[in-house]
Amino acid sequence: MSKIPFSRRRFFKVLGTGSLVVAGAPLAAAPVNIPGQQQEKPETNIADAARVPRNENSLPGKYPGRVSRVNHPAAIVDNEIMEDQAYLMLEKAMLDLTGEKKLKKAWRQFVSPGERIGLKVNPVAGKTLTTSHAVTKSIIKQLEESGMERENIIIWDRRLMQLHETGYTEENYPGINIMGTEQQDKEGSYYGSDGKLYGEKMIDKDWYYWADVEGEYDEYTMPFMVNGGKYSYFTRIVTQELNKIINVPILKNAGATVTNAMKNLAFGSVSNTGRLHAQLWNETCAHVCAFAPVRDKVVLNIVDGLKGCFNGGPGANPQFFCNYNTMLVGTDPVAIDRIAHEIVVAKRIEEGIQKEDNPGASAFLDMAESLELGISRREMIEVNEINIG
Repeated sequence: MSKIPFSRRRFFKVLGTGSLVVAGAPLAAAPVNIPGQQQEKPETNIADAARVPRNENSLPGKYPGRVSRVNHPAAIVDNEIMEDQAYLMLEKAMLDLTGEKKLKKAWRQFVSPGERIGLKVNPVAGKTLTTSHAVTKSIIKQLEESGMERENIIIWDRRLMQLHETGYTEENYPGINIMGTEQQDKEGSYYGSDGKLYGEKMIDKDWYYWADVEGEYDEYTMPFMVNGGKYSYFTRIVTQELNKIINVPILKNAGATVTNAMKNLAFGSVSNTGRLHAQLWNETCAHVCAFAPVRDKVVLNIVDGLKGCFNGGPGANPQFFCNYNTMLVGTDPVAIDRIAHEIVVAKRIEEGIQKEDNPGASAFLDMAESLELGISRREMIEVNEINIG
């Protein structure tokens, strides 16, 4: 497979001292944020992200602070998302966002033939609450109709095995590359004949997020982390394999906030993440997206909000599933997440899970705005809502 050249440099780490964190399972929920409580944070190398100059593709992209929201009450029939309706919702959102009259021209604002385009889906919660195949297939179909080559489309996530478990396979997506950082072989082993994790070959040690928090993992957890220590390395998928990234998260909660566009990108793009949840969840969501391999390649965020959850996320608890019947599209992941946060919190209040919004729960959005990744302030965000049916 040919590699995509990417201008890279070795970052200087920020030195400091910190505490030891012992990680548990590979999945962890967002920490509880207590307004007014200041916690001393471990140092990170976020200052290095700005040392690589921005370019015309850098976040927040062509349409900062703009979100196209399409609602369709009949998008789900008998608990199944209708692909034809998902296609229609995506089409209307793309035309609205870009102002184009032709769908091909709308897509060509972001991608071009010959580019390797990665669709970052989210299969973490399993078959019952993955990024839907109806939405993913609609994106692929519209890309092909706009002149993109099928062999240049890649569906990717951190864990190849989770992609396969949720139906993202070569059989279901013929001609599409399916890629993951963490991998198993046919015998179920994470280790090759050389005794090294397959995931080690998939990380790029020239690109990393350093934080003064130690990652120490047991034998079970290590394959899901790839490495321990204080470095979270970017996957080669984003640094070398892709020209453009289309972010396709699913609308879920993480405690009193959302695990959506920013979280899908940040925690999906680097290794050794278990150490980051307890002290640096908000920071990681914002900081990782500020580094060039993510910041300069993500051109679209397409939120699958047809079916999601309002509690129990980011895992899958059917008790808290709901049909939001919506899709959010924009280039600005911060603005996208602000609107997604509103939707989830409104549902949580409606269900009596919380009484009001907790401002601290969305601190990562304000951090992201300070890093010039998008617009967090609600009054500065333009939402155009389209209702079908």
